[in-house]
Amino acid sequence: MKISFTRRSAAALVGAGSAACALALAAPEAAAADTACPAPGAAATSVTAAGAQCSATSAGGGAAAAYGLNGSASADAAPTSLSLAIAQNGGSATSSSAALSGPAAIAVGPGATVTTIGVRPGLAIGIAGPGASVVVNGVTGPTCSGGVGFAGDFQTFQGCLSLG
Repeated sequence: MKISFTRRSAAALVGAGSAACALALAAPEAAAADTACPAPGAAATSVTAAGAQCSATSAGGGAAAAYGLNGSASADAAPTSLSLAIAQNGGSATSSSAALSGPAAIAVGPGATVTTIGVRPGLAIGIAGPGASVVVNGVTGPTCSGGVGFAGDFQTFQGCLSLG
């Protein structure tokens, strides 16, 4: 099921989705591998552990951060941009940003995939649960499919919601 929404409902969903994601990330994991890859300024970092990996690259004046919590995360930031990727419990998150953009990708659960791309000034967020796929490309409206997932894109003023 795919549902499109307007700016007003996008703001409400971003707030609700952020709260749900915070609860999911706070859930305990049994002996899971965690990796952290912060890359502020001109930096690059990569970490691989049992079942988890992350990588982050940032140009001068930008900041990227990727966190693989028993998942795979990758973030790439251009100058004057921010990029965040968080993957937990088998998820895969990828985020990349151009100048003045701030995309965030959060994938929680097996088979969850999120790709967010910042190409215009503005923020974007994509959150996917188990089996969901969320893509924000910054040019056309986001797409949500599979399991539970949502996206809000202030580059295009569009969003999507998938209820599985």
